[in-house]
Amino acid sequence: MIRFARSALVVAVTSGAALAVGCSAAPAERSSGPSAPGSQSARSTPGGQDSPGTRDAQGSPEPPATGVPAGEPRTLAENLAVPWGIAFLPGGDALVTERDTARLLRVTPAGKVTEVGRIDGVSPSGEGGLLGVAVSPTFADDHRIFVYFSSARDNRIVRYRYDRELADPTVILDGIPRGAIHNGGRLAFGPDGYLYASTGETGNQSLAQALGSLGGKILRMTEDGRPAPGNPFQNVIWSYGHRNVEGLTWDRSGRMYASEFGSSSFDEINLIRKGANYGWPEVEGTGGGPRFTDPIVTWPTSEASPSGLAYADGSLWVGALRGQRLWRVPLNPDGTAGRPVPLFENRYGRLRAVATARNGSLWFGTSNRDGRGSPRRGDDRLLTLKP
Repeated sequence: MIRFARSALVVAVTSGAALAVGCSAAPAERSSGPSAPGSQSARSTPGGQDSPGTRDAQGSPEPPATGVPAGEPRTLAENLAVPWGIAFLPGGDALVTERDTARLLRVTPAGKVTEVGRIDGVSPSGEGGLLGVAVSPTFADDHRIFVYFSSARDNRIVRYRYDRELADPTVILDGIPRGAIHNGGRLAFGPDGYLYASTGETGNQSLAQALGSLGGKILRMTEDGRPAPGNPFQNVIWSYGHRNVEGLTWDRSGRMYASEFGSSSFDEINLIRKGANYGWPEVEGTGGGPRFTDPIVTWPTSEASPSGLAYADGSLWVGALRGQRLWRVPLNPDGTAGRPVPLFENRYGRLRAVATARNGSLWFGTSNRDGRGSPRRGDDRLLTLKP
């Protein structure tokens, strides 16, 4: 039986208004379930990505964070179709995936949109389709880009050469479980130069704890799809016990964070450690004991459905689907989290993709045309914000 645990440290986060619910009752980024309480818990958990997965028995509620981003978001592009992933090229342009059309787009900081191409083999349905995208840290030399997508039988990671057009597609990792829900899909290069990918458990909860499955994991690999040196299980698995991770990022100190969908009680941000077990399906939220690593932030599921995740200006920035807001989560020097601040509540609808540009600005995208939102004029759109 799944045990839903709560943190002993509860910090109220209220908006002064009822929150719009952006998901339908159909299978979605979470399972249906009873409403969670209207509060949010935050636990401080120190340590870097290689530190052991232990709980911090100390910690105290953080003081409220102050300040909001300077200026208003500016629309970069409109009339997109479920922009899912954003990755930046050396010159400042971004590659953007569209989940359901399988289009890979190139967007300039001035907002010019061109189609790079359509990715062959994508089979969009449910939460699957063309998902994450990453640019090689040595792109200037090798012109490599990577995409994560759902084929008819699995999720897979494919490497391309991109020099004016896409060429030389090479599957570097396949056999990642796929389903109608919980396909993970985020791709990102870490500060160590290796490629990380997030996967979901496809609604089959047992996959998250099974080290023989790639479902419900965070993976770490070389650009050829081989296990990266130093991986804890002599394969591509870096951490496990995840339900559905759709956001990955690192802070200035190289600590890794992931945003994760809960089921019916708590969504999470986790500080990711090598080989750590994050508890699903045994635990949702905090309080799992020494076997599991607690999240550093949790939200009631009505306030989040956290997808895209980025680091900028000393904070984590999280796109909320059901919560229809951009969360700013201040980080302390030791990697613990301050009190999250909700921004732009219900202004743009469902928010999914979030990324930090090379000039330090944030790019984020709406996801109102994904079958669970209410599209507005100009949706879906990409916006930019200077923290």
